[in-house]
Amino acid sequence: MDTEGTYDARGTGADRVPRPAGPPPAAPPPPTYAPHPRRPPAGEPAGVEEWLRTPRPVREPGVWRYGHVPRPPERPEGVSDRSLLVGVLISALSGLLLWSLWRNGYIPYRLVPVKLFTPGDWWYAGTFGGPRTIQGADALTVYEAVLFGLLVYGCGRLGNWPEVFRRHVAGRGQPFLALATAAAAALAQLLVWKDAVPVVRPVLILVASVAGGEIYQSQTVVNVLYALITLGVLWPFARLGRWWPLLAERRAKATAAAPQTPSAPPDAPTPDQWPELRAAGRTDAADALTAAVRTGRMNDVDVARLRHAWAVGRGDPRRLDALDEAVLRAGGSAALHPSGARDLPRRTARHDLLTGQVRIGACADDPHNPYDRRGSGVALEPALLGTSLLAVGPPGSGKSARLVRPVVESLALQALAGRAAVLAVGGAGDEPGPDDAFDVVVRIGDPASGHDLDLYGGTTDPDEAARVLAEGLVGDVTALDSRRAATTLAQLLGPYRAVHGHFPGVPALRELLDADLAAVEALREALTAGGHGAMLRELEALARQRGGAGDPGPVLADRIALLDRPAFAPFFATGADARPFSLRSLEHLPLRVRIDLPERAHAEASRLLTRLVLAQFTAIAAARTDRSLFTCLVLDDATHAVTAETVRGIRRLRSVNAGAVLTLRTVDDVPEELHTALLGAVGCRMAFSGVTTWDGKRFSEVWGKEWVETREVAQHAVFADQPFTRALHGLRKLVTGKAVTRDAVTVRRVERERWSASELAYQLPPGHAVLSLTTVEGEHVSPLLVDLGSG
Repeated sequence: MDTEGTYDARGTGADRVPRPAGPPPAAPPPPTYAPHPRRPPAGEPAGVEEWLRTPRPVREPGVWRYGHVPRPPERPEGVSDRSLLVGVLISALSGLLLWSLWRNGYIPYRLVPVKLFTPGDWWYAGTFGGPRTIQGADALTVYEAVLFGLLVYGCGRLGNWPEVFRRHVAGRGQPFLALATAAAAALAQLLVWKDAVPVVRPVLILVASVAGGEIYQSQTVVNVLYALITLGVLWPFARLGRWWPLLAERRAKATAAAPQTPSAPPDAPTPDQWPELRAAGRTDAADALTAAVRTGRMNDVDVARLRHAWAVGRGDPRRLDALDEAVLRAGGSAALHPSGARDLPRRTARHDLLTGQVRIGACADDPHNPYDRRGSGVALEPALLGTSLLAVGPPGSGKSARLVRPVVESLALQALAGRAAVLAVGGAGDEPGPDDAFDVVVRIGDPASGHDLDLYGGTTDPDEAARVLAEGLVGDVTALDSRRAATTLAQLLGPYRAVHGHFPGVPALRELLDADLAAVEALREALTAGGHGAMLRELEALARQRGGAGDPGPVLADRIALLDRPAFAPFFATGADARPFSLRSLEHLPLRVRIDLPERAHAEASRLLTRLVLAQFTAIAAARTDRSLFTCLVLDDATHAVTAETVRGIRRLRSVNAGAVLTLRTVDDVPEELHTALLGAVGCRMAFSGVTTWDGKRFSEVWGKEWVETREVAQHAVFADQPFTRALHGLRKLVTGKAVTRDAVTVRRVERERWSASELAYQLPPGHAVLSLTTVEGEHVSPLLVDLGSG
């Protein structure tokens, strides 16, 4: 299988992938893929070129970055639309009434202010006397114009006209804003030139008083004044309607849409033009890949795989030359995954392989969530899974369908891109994907399974094998020291391997743990005949400890007997004809592995194997030397699988580019003394709807408290003594619909739980979960309420 050196650089090849006995089937020729060999979900682009060009802004951890648009700034809560519209209507009617009363002389003392600042001979005597001279008439005209402006301003403030404009006109955006302000400007011009609004005559009077009346003898001056008045009326509407930016935008679009002569390519190539290859001078390969993207001969997995291959081989010119040659020869199918696959058979979630994210839902519009996160997508990626994730929820809450399957699917896609290895463990019948989505499928207890499971994790060191096997067998027995159990197993495994060249199978190991005289004597004789003196002393030391207080042999024998059943007879073999799959293969190959456990028929054996797989994974991940691949274990139902040693192993995964996803029906499926340690070992925690108050209390404690600002408002009615004040209060109540009150506000800072136990138990809607996140760099995200149905 041609890998163009992509995976061979780690010292391994496709022949290292464990296969069933017999020659492996020939790999089919790689198919030609469309950009997305499936119908894309709503909102996902159908073409790779568009997918590559879509922006992915850098946001806080857990935000679905593909095409992310920040939420508009929060608008403070105001009065309702009904109150606003009623206020506008009443203030406008009140203003018209006052203006009518003014113009018809029903308001007393209306001319007193203007008479105080003008000569007395301009007016007739008496309080109600009108203008006597032309100067008095002109002064009255200007005075009425000023009062009209003040009246309009007061009615606008009283009726909250600016808020109505912002909410119902400016809030609808262009071109509605420009059209609405243009219509208002036309109406204003009509009212001005019909002299319904006092603007033209006051302006002409003021100009004549400054420059003299002779200025109007020139028609040109009159035309200029009329033009300035027209522009002065239009200017505020143009500002409000943002006419100039709209015209500039339309002009720019028209210029861009006009046919242009071909120009030189831009200095900065777009993402679909493979700028990293062009920057390194590999233009031919970049041109070939650009053509493959634009003609639909590549999918998103191909893009991610070749980008990763380029990044891995950047420091090795020979490897890059081989990759260039492969790209020129095979295009998007270069540097294939060892399986030859270029995509999964089907996808059930939205993935973005450029960022490595999988979308699992969206933040609910809930006060518990920060305003800027409400409605935004929620995604998981290796930077988060590298801190491990613990999900707790009752059966049917969606852990498998809405968390496990999308995560396994994402990691499988990244494995095809050469960036990850995934091990999915679950019950038979609850598969997180079809068989052809995995490279290795181990069905324990199924005779049709093509692979067995290596109980010893592929190691040849008896002490290491004994330590991991003891953790799987008796790690949940709190009364037994697992280190002593590991010593007992090592004293059997070492001598047996020295004689037979491999570790014992389940039947032979059970006989030795049961202290079967014939089996032990045969092993002793073989050690003596082979000259294995050191191993013989190990066996004799074990024999001397048998039957003593705290001897772990009987407990180990009872546990290994769970695997010595007829249904498991073909499995766990260690001889020459064995077909074991070893988790050690995950060290250096981007494998997709699924292990199906017989939970329904052999529940205790399945729990034992789950503990064993978890112990093997943490040990192998921590010991590997090549940590370029992100390796992840997805354990669907970790009931009775978590031990003190595996908790310590999970804590170490963060520093070795590995992670684990564990699901539990309840935290009580873990020994009580490990509750705090487990919740502290994982960086990402998820509580599904339906958790109990006891589980909610543990999550509430680990999520802690936060300081919040509380406002206590006490409203006191305001009573007016004066008739005019009472009239104003009555008008205000008529406009706003509320009585006049005075607020007494008390602001305090208090410390409250982010999520209380009762909120987690009783207020989570079905299909929702509360999720907190931590990156491998240590960046934290407070718990968010996630709608898992908005993927």
